[in-house]
Amino acid sequence: MPWPDYPTVRPPVTDSQHDMKHAAGTLAFLARCVVVGLAAAFVIGLVWPASGERLRAGLHLPAAPAASPGAQAAPAPTSYADAVAVAAPSVVNIYANKIVNERAIKMYDNPILQQMLGGTLTTYARPEKTLGSGVIISAQGYVLTNYHVIAHATDIQVLLYDGRVAQARVVGSDEETDLAVLKIDAGNLPVIQLAEQKPRPGDVVLAIGNPLGLNQTVTMGIVSAVGRQLNDSSAEDFIQTDAAINFGNSGGALVNAEGKLVGINALLIGRAANAEGIGFAIPADTAKNVLDQIVATGHVMRGWLGADYSFVPVTADSGLPSAARGASVTDVYPGSPAALAGIQPHDILLRIGDDDIRDPADLRKRESAIKPGTTVEISGLRNGSPFHTKATLSERPAMSADTTTATDDSQQ
Repeated sequence: MPWPDYPTVRPPVTDSQHDMKHAAGTLAFLARCVVVGLAAAFVIGLVWPASGERLRAGLHLPAAPAASPGAQAAPAPTSYADAVAVAAPSVVNIYANKIVNERAIKMYDNPILQQMLGGTLTTYARPEKTLGSGVIISAQGYVLTNYHVIAHATDIQVLLYDGRVAQARVVGSDEETDLAVLKIDAGNLPVIQLAEQKPRPGDVVLAIGNPLGLNQTVTMGIVSAVGRQLNDSSAEDFIQTDAAINFGNSGGALVNAEGKLVGINALLIGRAANAEGIGFAIPADTAKNVLDQIVATGHVMRGWLGADYSFVPVTADSGLPSAARGASVTDVYPGSPAALAGIQPHDILLRIGDDDIRDPADLRKRESAIKPGTTVEISGLRNGSPFHTKATLSERPAMSADTTTATDDSQQ
Protein backbone atom coordinates (compact mmCIF):
# COMPACT_ATOMS: atom_id res chain seq x y z
CA MET A 1 0.00 0.00 0.00
CA PRO A 2 1.72 3.21 -1.08
CA TRP A 3 2.55 5.91 1.38
CA PRO A 4 0.37 8.93 1.05
CA ASP A 5 2.08 12.06 -0.53
CA TYR A 6 2.08 14.41 2.39
CA PRO A 7 3.06 18.03 1.74
CA THR A 8 6.55 19.14 3.06
CA VAL A 9 6.14 21.19 6.12
CA ARG A 10 8.85 23.98 6.56
CA PRO A 11 9.15 26.02 9.67
CA PRO A 12 7.99 29.56 9.24
CA VAL A 13 10.71 32.25 8.56
CA THR A 14 11.07 34.56 11.49
CA ASP A 15 11.71 38.34 11.25
CA SER A 16 15.25 38.02 12.66
CA GLN A 17 16.31 35.55 10.01
CA HIS A 18 14.92 37.79 7.31
CA ASP A 19 16.96 40.75 8.63
CA MET A 20 20.18 38.72 8.68
CA LYS A 21 19.73 37.63 5.10
CA HIS A 22 19.15 41.25 4.05
CA ALA A 23 22.29 42.44 5.89
CA ALA A 24 24.44 39.76 4.28
CA GLY A 25 23.26 40.81 0.86
CA THR A 26 24.07 44.44 1.62
CA LEU A 27 27.59 43.59 2.77
CA ALA A 28 28.23 41.51 -0.32
CA PHE A 29 27.10 44.41 -2.49
CA LEU A 30 29.39 46.87 -0.69
CA ALA A 31 32.34 44.50 -0.96
CA ARG A 32 31.82 44.21 -4.71
CA CYS A 33 31.70 48.02 -4.98
CA VAL A 34 34.94 48.43 -3.00
CA VAL A 35 36.75 45.88 -5.14
CA VAL A 36 35.53 47.51 -8.33
CA GLY A 37 36.48 50.98 -7.02
CA LEU A 38 39.99 49.93 -6.06
CA ALA A 39 40.51 48.27 -9.39
CA ALA A 40 39.31 51.40 -11.19
CA ALA A 41 41.59 53.61 -9.08
CA PHE A 42 44.56 51.39 -9.85
CA VAL A 43 43.90 51.56 -13.58
CA ILE A 44 43.38 55.36 -13.48
CA GLY A 45 46.59 55.81 -11.48
CA LEU A 46 48.55 53.91 -14.12
CA VAL A 47 47.04 55.79 -17.04
CA TRP A 48 46.87 59.29 -15.46
CA PRO A 49 49.53 59.54 -12.70
CA ALA A 50 48.72 63.20 -11.92
CA SER A 51 45.01 62.61 -11.46
CA GLY A 52 45.37 62.43 -7.66
CA GLU A 53 46.93 65.89 -7.46
CA ARG A 54 44.23 67.29 -9.75
CA LEU A 55 41.52 65.72 -7.66
CA ARG A 56 42.95 67.17 -4.47
CA ALA A 57 43.25 70.57 -6.11
CA GLY A 58 39.62 70.35 -7.18
CA LEU A 59 38.60 69.50 -3.62
CA HIS A 60 40.86 72.28 -2.22
CA LEU A 61 42.78 69.77 -0.11
CA PRO A 62 46.47 70.37 0.60
CA ALA A 63 48.80 67.88 -0.98
CA ALA A 64 50.64 65.59 1.38
CA PRO A 65 54.22 66.73 1.99
CA ALA A 66 56.87 64.73 0.22
CA ALA A 67 58.70 62.33 2.44
CA SER A 68 62.31 63.23 3.10
CA PRO A 69 65.03 61.08 4.58
CA GLY A 70 65.90 63.85 7.05
CA ALA A 71 66.41 67.57 7.49
CA GLN A 72 68.39 68.92 4.57
CA ALA A 73 69.99 72.32 4.05
CA ALA A 74 68.65 74.66 1.41
CA PRO A 75 70.36 74.15 -1.94
CA ALA A 76 73.32 76.42 -2.63
CA PRO A 77 72.66 79.29 -5.02
CA THR A 78 73.91 78.91 -8.56
CA SER A 79 75.30 82.45 -8.50
CA TYR A 80 76.66 84.91 -5.94
CA ALA A 81 76.21 87.88 -8.25
CA ASP A 82 73.68 89.50 -5.91
CA ALA A 83 76.11 89.34 -2.99
CA VAL A 84 78.87 90.83 -5.13
CA ALA A 85 76.55 93.61 -6.32
CA VAL A 86 75.85 94.50 -2.68
CA ALA A 87 79.45 94.51 -1.47
CA ALA A 88 81.63 95.47 -4.46
CA PRO A 89 80.80 99.22 -4.57
CA SER A 90 82.19 99.55 -1.02
CA VAL A 91 85.59 98.03 -1.94
CA VAL A 92 88.23 100.49 -3.16
CA ASN A 93 91.69 100.25 -4.69
CA ILE A 94 94.59 101.82 -2.80
CA TYR A 95 97.80 103.02 -4.41
CA ALA A 96 100.55 104.16 -2.02
CA ASN A 97 103.87 105.79 -2.83
CA LYS A 98 106.67 105.05 -0.40
CA ILE A 99 110.33 105.90 0.06
CA VAL A 100 112.23 102.71 0.88
CA ASN A 101 115.72 102.82 2.41
CA GLU A 102 117.98 99.98 1.31
CA ARG A 103 121.51 99.03 2.19
CA ALA A 104 124.02 98.27 -0.53
CA ILE A 105 127.73 97.98 -1.19
CA LYS A 106 129.19 101.00 -2.95
CA MET A 107 132.07 100.12 -5.25
CA TYR A 108 134.86 102.57 -6.14
CA ASP A 109 135.21 103.74 -9.71
CA ASN A 110 139.00 103.63 -9.51
CA PRO A 111 140.08 100.01 -9.98
CA ILE A 112 143.13 100.52 -7.74
CA LEU A 113 141.02 101.82 -4.83
CA GLN A 114 138.49 99.09 -5.42
CA GLN A 115 141.24 96.47 -5.26
CA MET A 116 142.71 98.00 -2.12
CA LEU A 117 139.61 99.00 -0.18
CA GLY A 118 136.87 96.89 -1.72
CA GLY A 119 133.39 98.32 -1.30
CA THR A 120 131.77 100.41 1.45
CA LEU A 121 128.38 99.83 3.02
CA THR A 122 125.93 102.59 2.20
CA THR A 123 122.21 103.34 2.37
CA TYR A 124 120.17 104.81 -0.41
CA ALA A 125 116.52 105.73 -0.79
CA ARG A 126 114.39 104.60 -3.66
CA PRO A 127 110.73 105.23 -4.46
CA GLU A 128 108.34 102.29 -4.35
CA LYS A 129 104.69 101.96 -5.31
CA THR A 130 102.44 99.49 -3.56
CA LEU A 131 98.88 98.52 -4.21
CA GLY A 132 96.18 97.15 -2.00
CA SER A 133 92.50 97.32 -1.23
CA GLY A 134 90.23 98.99 1.28
CA VAL A 135 86.65 98.95 2.50
CA ILE A 136 84.42 102.00 2.98
CA ILE A 137 83.11 101.56 6.50
CA SER A 138 81.43 104.92 7.10
CA ALA A 139 79.54 107.54 5.12
CA GLN A 140 81.92 110.11 6.63
CA GLY A 141 84.68 108.73 4.42
CA TYR A 142 86.48 106.32 6.75
CA VAL A 143 88.20 103.47 4.93
CA LEU A 144 89.67 100.36 6.56
CA THR A 145 92.76 98.76 5.08
CA ASN A 146 95.88 96.90 6.24
CA TYR A 147 98.69 98.73 7.97
CA HIS A 148 101.33 97.12 5.78
CA VAL A 149 99.63 98.52 2.66
CA ILE A 150 100.14 102.16 3.70
CA ALA A 151 103.06 101.91 6.16
CA HIS A 152 105.59 104.73 5.57
CA ALA A 153 103.60 106.00 2.59
CA THR A 154 104.15 109.57 1.48
CA ASP A 155 101.13 109.70 -0.82
CA ILE A 156 97.95 107.58 -0.84
CA GLN A 157 95.39 107.56 -3.65
CA VAL A 158 92.04 105.77 -3.44
CA LEU A 159 90.17 104.65 -6.55
CA LEU A 160 86.43 104.31 -5.93
CA TYR A 161 84.08 101.84 -7.58
CA ASP A 162 82.52 104.55 -9.77
CA GLY A 163 85.89 105.72 -11.11
CA ARG A 164 86.46 108.68 -8.80
CA VAL A 165 89.94 109.19 -7.36
CA ALA A 166 90.37 110.64 -3.89
CA GLN A 167 93.39 111.69 -1.85
CA ALA A 168 93.54 109.84 1.47
CA ARG A 169 95.14 110.70 4.79
CA VAL A 170 95.98 108.30 7.60
CA VAL A 171 93.80 108.81 10.67
CA GLY A 172 95.61 106.14 12.68
CA SER A 173 96.95 102.62 12.54
CA ASP A 174 97.40 99.55 14.71
CA GLU A 175 100.37 97.37 13.85
CA GLU A 176 99.25 94.54 16.11
CA THR A 177 96.09 93.88 14.13
CA ASP A 178 97.68 95.13 10.88
CA LEU A 179 94.85 97.64 10.44
CA ALA A 180 94.84 101.27 9.38
CA VAL A 181 92.07 103.85 9.08
CA LEU A 182 92.11 106.27 6.16
CA LYS A 183 89.93 109.32 5.57
CA ILE A 184 88.79 110.54 2.16
CA ASP A 185 86.75 113.62 1.34
CA ALA A 186 84.02 112.43 -1.02
CA GLY A 187 80.26 112.35 -1.00
CA ASN A 188 77.68 109.70 -1.82
CA LEU A 189 79.85 106.86 -0.57
CA PRO A 190 78.54 103.26 -0.60
CA VAL A 191 79.04 101.86 2.91
CA ILE A 192 79.49 98.14 3.43
CA GLN A 193 77.10 96.30 5.71
CA LEU A 194 78.50 94.34 8.64
CA ALA A 195 77.31 90.76 9.13
CA GLU A 196 75.13 90.23 12.20
CA GLN A 197 76.52 86.75 12.89
CA LYS A 198 80.10 85.59 13.12
CA PRO A 199 81.25 83.22 10.38
CA ARG A 200 81.41 79.49 11.00
CA PRO A 201 83.72 76.91 9.49
CA GLY A 202 82.11 75.77 6.25
CA ASP A 203 80.36 79.09 5.49
CA VAL A 204 80.78 80.33 1.91
CA VAL A 205 82.81 83.56 1.71
CA LEU A 206 83.85 85.86 -1.13
CA ALA A 207 87.07 87.88 -1.23
CA ILE A 208 86.81 91.14 -3.17
CA GLY A 209 89.83 93.29 -3.91
CA ASN A 210 92.52 94.51 -6.25
CA PRO A 211 94.89 91.56 -6.80
CA LEU A 212 97.80 92.34 -9.11
CA GLY A 213 96.04 95.55 -10.08
CA LEU A 214 93.00 93.69 -11.44
CA ASN A 215 90.45 95.77 -9.60
CA GLN A 216 87.13 94.38 -8.40
CA THR A 217 88.24 90.76 -8.60
CA VAL A 218 86.06 88.24 -6.77
CA THR A 219 87.25 84.87 -5.48
CA MET A 220 85.18 82.31 -3.60
CA GLY A 221 85.93 79.82 -0.87
CA ILE A 222 84.78 78.74 2.54
CA VAL A 223 85.71 79.61 6.10
CA SER A 224 88.34 77.00 6.89
CA ALA A 225 88.63 77.86 10.58
CA VAL A 226 88.08 80.69 13.05
CA GLY A 227 90.07 81.88 16.04
CA ARG A 228 93.46 81.30 14.41
CA GLN A 229 96.31 82.93 16.33
CA LEU A 230 99.48 83.60 14.35
CA ASN A 231 101.44 85.26 17.14
CA ASP A 232 101.67 83.83 20.65
CA SER A 233 102.05 87.27 22.24
CA SER A 234 99.07 88.79 20.42
CA ALA A 235 95.49 88.77 21.59
CA GLU A 236 94.03 88.91 18.10
CA ASP A 237 92.68 86.01 16.08
CA PHE A 238 92.05 85.44 12.40
CA ILE A 239 89.53 83.87 10.09
CA GLN A 240 91.20 81.24 7.94
CA THR A 241 89.82 80.83 4.42
CA ASP A 242 90.71 79.06 1.20
CA ALA A 243 89.33 81.89 -0.96
CA ALA A 244 92.20 82.96 -3.23
CA ILE A 245 94.04 85.99 -1.79
CA ASN A 246 96.85 87.46 -3.87
CA PHE A 247 99.16 90.47 -3.91
CA GLY A 248 96.84 93.50 -3.80
CA ASN A 249 93.97 91.76 -1.98
CA SER A 250 95.23 93.04 1.38
CA GLY A 251 92.70 95.32 3.05
CA GLY A 252 89.86 94.11 0.84
CA ALA A 253 86.55 92.69 1.95
CA LEU A 254 85.74 89.14 2.93
CA VAL A 255 81.95 88.91 2.72
CA ASN A 256 79.36 86.21 3.28
CA ALA A 257 76.84 84.89 0.76
CA GLU A 258 74.63 87.92 1.47
CA GLY A 259 77.36 90.42 0.66
CA LYS A 260 77.89 91.49 4.28
CA LEU A 261 81.34 92.04 5.73
CA VAL A 262 82.78 89.27 7.90
CA GLY A 263 86.48 90.17 7.67
CA ILE A 264 89.29 92.29 6.25
CA ASN A 265 91.67 90.25 4.10
CA ALA A 266 95.14 90.43 5.58
CA LEU A 267 97.66 87.84 4.46
CA LEU A 268 98.25 84.40 3.06
CA ILE A 269 100.70 81.58 3.47
CA GLY A 270 101.86 80.86 -0.04
CA ARG A 271 103.69 78.22 -2.00
CA ALA A 272 107.02 79.27 -0.55
CA ALA A 273 105.86 77.44 2.58
CA ASN A 274 104.49 74.53 0.53
CA ALA A 275 100.98 75.77 1.29
CA GLU A 276 98.04 76.48 -0.96
CA GLY A 277 94.63 77.87 -0.16
CA ILE A 278 95.55 79.21 3.29
CA GLY A 279 94.58 82.86 3.70
CA PHE A 280 93.68 84.94 6.72
CA ALA A 281 91.28 87.78 7.41
CA ILE A 282 90.78 90.02 10.43
CA PRO A 283 87.27 89.48 11.90
CA ALA A 284 84.86 92.33 11.17
CA ASP A 285 84.05 92.92 14.85
CA THR A 286 87.77 93.31 15.64
CA ALA A 287 88.18 95.71 12.72
CA LYS A 288 85.16 97.76 13.80
CA ASN A 289 86.49 98.01 17.36
CA VAL A 290 89.88 99.21 16.07
CA LEU A 291 88.14 101.73 13.80
CA ASP A 292 86.01 103.15 16.63
CA GLN A 293 89.00 103.56 18.94
CA ILE A 294 91.21 105.16 16.29
CA VAL A 295 88.50 107.61 15.28
CA ALA A 296 87.83 108.48 18.92
CA THR A 297 91.37 108.62 20.34
CA GLY A 298 93.79 108.18 17.45
CA HIS A 299 95.11 104.87 18.74
CA VAL A 300 94.01 101.54 20.20
CA MET A 301 94.07 100.98 23.96
CA ARG A 302 94.36 97.45 25.36
CA GLY A 303 94.31 96.17 28.90
CA TRP A 304 97.51 94.55 30.15
CA LEU A 305 98.07 92.25 33.10
CA GLY A 306 101.81 91.94 32.63
CA ALA A 307 102.39 88.20 32.48
CA ASP A 308 103.16 85.50 29.96
CA TYR A 309 101.10 82.32 29.77
CA SER A 310 101.18 78.80 28.42
CA PHE A 311 98.80 75.85 28.40
CA VAL A 312 98.06 74.18 31.70
CA PRO A 313 100.49 71.28 32.19
CA VAL A 314 98.73 68.00 32.87
CA THR A 315 100.68 65.30 34.67
CA ALA A 316 99.71 62.03 36.28
CA ASP A 317 99.85 63.51 39.79
CA SER A 318 98.41 66.93 38.99
CA GLY A 319 94.87 65.85 39.68
CA LEU A 320 93.68 67.84 36.65
CA PRO A 321 91.56 66.41 33.86
CA SER A 322 93.24 65.74 30.52
CA ALA A 323 91.28 68.61 28.94
CA ALA A 324 92.17 71.14 31.67
CA ARG A 325 91.08 74.71 31.03
CA GLY A 326 92.86 77.86 32.09
CA ALA A 327 96.28 79.42 31.57
CA SER A 328 99.52 78.66 33.35
CA VAL A 329 101.67 81.70 34.25
CA THR A 330 105.20 81.30 32.89
CA ASP A 331 106.59 84.75 33.68
CA VAL A 332 105.54 87.92 35.53
CA TYR A 333 106.99 91.31 34.53
CA PRO A 334 108.39 93.30 37.46
CA GLY A 335 106.16 96.19 38.50
CA SER A 336 103.30 94.98 36.29
CA PRO A 337 99.67 94.70 37.47
CA ALA A 338 100.17 90.95 37.81
CA ALA A 339 103.25 91.44 40.04
CA LEU A 340 101.44 94.01 42.19
CA ALA A 341 98.52 91.58 42.56
CA GLY A 342 100.82 88.84 43.83
CA ILE A 343 100.47 86.54 40.82
CA GLN A 344 103.41 84.15 40.57
CA PRO A 345 104.90 81.88 37.93
CA HIS A 346 103.28 78.43 37.82
CA ASP A 347 99.94 79.87 39.02
CA ILE A 348 97.01 78.54 37.01
CA LEU A 349 94.54 81.31 36.18
CA LEU A 350 90.96 80.09 35.76
CA ARG A 351 88.83 83.21 35.83
CA ILE A 352 89.21 86.94 35.12
CA GLY A 353 86.35 89.24 36.04
CA ASP A 354 83.11 87.44 35.20
CA ASP A 355 84.62 85.24 32.49
CA ASP A 356 86.08 81.74 32.69
CA ILE A 357 89.44 81.28 30.96
CA ARG A 358 89.60 78.56 28.31
CA ASP A 359 93.26 78.76 27.32
CA PRO A 360 96.15 81.26 27.06
CA ALA A 361 94.82 82.82 23.84
CA ASP A 362 91.42 83.31 25.45
CA LEU A 363 93.01 85.03 28.47
CA ARG A 364 95.05 87.39 26.27
CA LYS A 365 91.95 88.30 24.31
CA ARG A 366 89.89 88.96 27.43
CA GLU A 367 92.52 91.03 29.21
CA SER A 368 93.13 93.17 26.12
CA ALA A 369 89.39 93.92 25.92
CA ILE A 370 89.36 95.31 29.47
CA LYS A 371 89.71 99.08 29.67
CA PRO A 372 93.00 100.15 31.26
CA GLY A 373 92.52 101.29 34.84
CA THR A 374 89.81 98.72 35.49
CA THR A 375 90.16 96.55 38.59
CA VAL A 376 89.14 92.92 38.13
CA GLU A 377 89.11 89.86 40.34
CA ILE A 378 91.30 86.97 39.27
CA SER A 379 90.83 83.41 40.47
CA GLY A 380 93.04 80.39 40.05
CA LEU A 381 95.07 77.62 41.61
CA ARG A 382 98.42 77.85 43.36
CA ASN A 383 100.06 74.54 44.19
CA GLY A 384 96.65 72.92 43.84
CA SER A 385 94.89 75.31 46.26
CA PRO A 386 92.38 77.98 45.15
CA PHE A 387 93.35 81.63 45.43
CA HIS A 388 91.72 84.97 44.64
CA THR A 389 93.27 88.36 44.03
CA LYS A 390 92.48 91.70 42.45
CA ALA A 391 94.49 93.45 39.75
CA THR A 392 94.18 96.89 38.19
CA LEU A 393 95.06 96.53 34.53
CA SER A 394 97.28 99.10 32.86
CA GLU A 395 97.54 100.06 29.20
CA ARG A 396 99.41 97.54 27.17
CA PRO A 397 102.80 98.74 25.92
CA ALA A 398 103.12 99.29 22.19
CA MET A 399 104.32 96.28 20.29
CA SER A 400 104.90 95.52 16.63
CA ALA A 401 102.91 92.77 14.96
CA ASP A 402 104.98 89.68 14.30
CA THR A 403 104.06 88.26 10.94
CA THR A 404 106.93 85.80 10.63
CA THR A 405 104.41 82.98 10.41
CA ALA A 406 103.47 84.15 6.93
CA THR A 407 105.73 83.86 3.96
CA ASP A 408 106.89 86.57 1.58
CA ASP A 409 103.60 86.09 -0.25
CA SER A 410 101.87 87.74 2.70
CA GLN A 411 103.28 91.15 2.01
CA GLN A 412 100.51 92.27 -0.25
